[in-house]
Amino acid sequence: MALAVCGVLLGLALWAGGLRAVSGTAFLRHDYCVIGAGPSGLQAAYFLQRAGRDYVVFERSHAPGSFFALYPRHRKLISINKRYTGKSNGEFNLRHDWNSLLSHDRRLLFRRYSRDFFPNADAMVRYLEDFASLLKLRVRYNTAIVHVTLERDGQAWNGHYFILTDQDRQNYKCSSLLVATGTWVPNVVNFPGSEYVEGYETVSINPDDFAGQTVLILGRGNSAFETAENILGVTNFIHMVSRSRVRLSWATHYVGDLRATNNGLLDTYQLKSLDGLLEGNLEDLAIVKDKKGKLHITLRFYLENRNTSAGIDSITLPQDELDNFATRAPYDRVIRCLGWKFDFSIYNRSLRLMPGKGNKKKYPQIKPSYESRDTRGLFVLGTASHSVDFRKSAGGFIHGFRYTTRAVHRLLENRHHGVPWPSTAYPITQLTNSIIKRVNEASGLYQMFSVLADIILLRENATVFEYLEEYPVGVLAELETQTGRKAPNGLFVIIMEYGRNFSGADKDVFYYNRAVGEAQHAWQSNFLHPVIYYYKRLPTEREMRLRPPDWPLPRPDAVHHIVEDFLTDWTAPNAHILPLRRFLENCLGTDLRSFFAESCFLFAFTRQKLPPFCQHGYARAQGLVGSEGLRRRAVEAGLLEDHAPTDFPGDSPPDSRGGSQDRLLTDRVVPVGPLQHLLNAKDEL
Repeated sequence: MALAVCGVLLGLALWAGGLRAVSGTAFLRHDYCVIGAGPSGLQAAYFLQRAGRDYVVFERSHAPGSFFALYPRHRKLISINKRYTGKSNGEFNLRHDWNSLLSHDRRLLFRRYSRDFFPNADAMVRYLEDFASLLKLRVRYNTAIVHVTLERDGQAWNGHYFILTDQDRQNYKCSSLLVATGTWVPNVVNFPGSEYVEGYETVSINPDDFAGQTVLILGRGNSAFETAENILGVTNFIHMVSRSRVRLSWATHYVGDLRATNNGLLDTYQLKSLDGLLEGNLEDLAIVKDKKGKLHITLRFYLENRNTSAGIDSITLPQDELDNFATRAPYDRVIRCLGWKFDFSIYNRSLRLMPGKGNKKKYPQIKPSYESRDTRGLFVLGTASHSVDFRKSAGGFIHGFRYTTRAVHRLLENRHHGVPWPSTAYPITQLTNSIIKRVNEASGLYQMFSVLADIILLRENATVFEYLEEYPVGVLAELETQTGRKAPNGLFVIIMEYGRNFSGADKDVFYYNRAVGEAQHAWQSNFLHPVIYYYKRLPTEREMRLRPPDWPLPRPDAVHHIVEDFLTDWTAPNAHILPLRRFLENCLGTDLRSFFAESCFLFAFTRQKLPPFCQHGYARAQGLVGSEGLRRRAVEAGLLEDHAPTDFPGDSPPDSRGGSQDRLLTDRVVPVGPLQHLLNAKDEL
């Protein structure tokens, strides 16, 4: 009996041990889990791999970029592929390359995959496949994550682990979760008769299938106009209905609004060629099908308390009361083109990942740092993160979220690995040049205008500054925590902005005198231009919350607009650089000009304090070496007095016995001349 009991206990122990062994292997652990191998997922994987982090990407399809294998249905992307800019600067060229992801591999520039200005979507599929394979990114294909929940653990990075389950019930335990699934669930409006509506995702793309038909399209975005453009030449007429008026991207300066490449229907509407646009609430509509298969548009309230099964003859249609009702003609087909929304279905309530409000309800609620509002460690990347800058900037598109994804990676590097936000320290004399260089070539500032900004932190009594690139301005108050950098002595914020009242669906952006050309009126600039904010201290979270409407930042201690430029080339000495330098000098109370050694030598005897350029240059035996040509130009400009000519290197024979500027810097021998007389006079005193 005792042996039997022992045997049972031993069996139970072995069974329990087996369970622990199974449970121990049930979870595959990773520091970072990325859901989705679209553009943003691959971009995140690239940064994680370069940093040597433990990560995995889950992709439900057999290849990356599965969205682009189906969409857009008519295969023409609206992201521009500008292969030539006249410049060889790679960073500048990315301003006009809306398809490439960021990498160190020059082979992975999209211009090598398509010659078309608006490329075919198949080129994007090939590009993403190569991006994943050439960079050897760790992607698990054919792995659909079907459930995500939390497991509380005080030892975890964020106080919990993310537990992911795939279609085969394999579990994964992740310290940080990056959601890069995009928005792919079609928006559907339910109303009486909506079962007769065809979806954009399944409707035929063969124009011959629409020959001689009358079509109604629900929606007014690029997918709706793309569909209309495809069948414009074969239909009887096309009507398009939506709750909002058409918004043209050139008026709103938002690339998600209607692009010119798809707007042929506007021509045929305004030129009265049968096609037309209507506004109305889609939820108030109803569709009734007659015996011939024609679809009649009516209003929902006409169907209330009526027996619709009795046939169309028993139903009151709007034209029965208003004989010129706009949609009184029956339609052969009704097509739904209402865009997509985020898939919330796989996330457990414990994650508290909630939809946004109003026109942002198709996106999850996140902070300006792209982290979930309620779940620490859950970040949303790519198109699904567009709530941060919806209808303002390019964060929902590749040319925008490639930079916001990099920003999220830098935030994570600082939070979990103690790697501060990358920065470069320069002497204050390089402040003007550093700003001019960035505003003329930086792509992240240019594409994510009003969202990402360069931050200049002043150090050591403003004799040195630290330059941080492309930081999310929405979390400026948290800069020290999020970046690992300190801002005790004030800061400058460099950002790109459009004019306050220039953009809008009802704006005329082609009016006369729409551009500003004079520096003194730079604050009235309409087109995209650099703006520099100066703060004596880091703004607080309260100040960020109470900032003026439509301002990306709270009121600064000083602000400077660099006047807009037709060529987006902010290098004009008088219009761009000089006003900027004077603004910086006023903020810092110092002289930021550059000087020749002769001027610095003169200042040493005539001023109590040398300008920073002389302190960092001439006083340390560094600086600019002059020439006779430069001296003559300086005299003509009134910068130097016209003293007797002095020999300069390169302008006199090697055996010349005259003094030279380089001797001032090396041998400290001052040539006999006006400066020597000044020195002698000082000694006599």
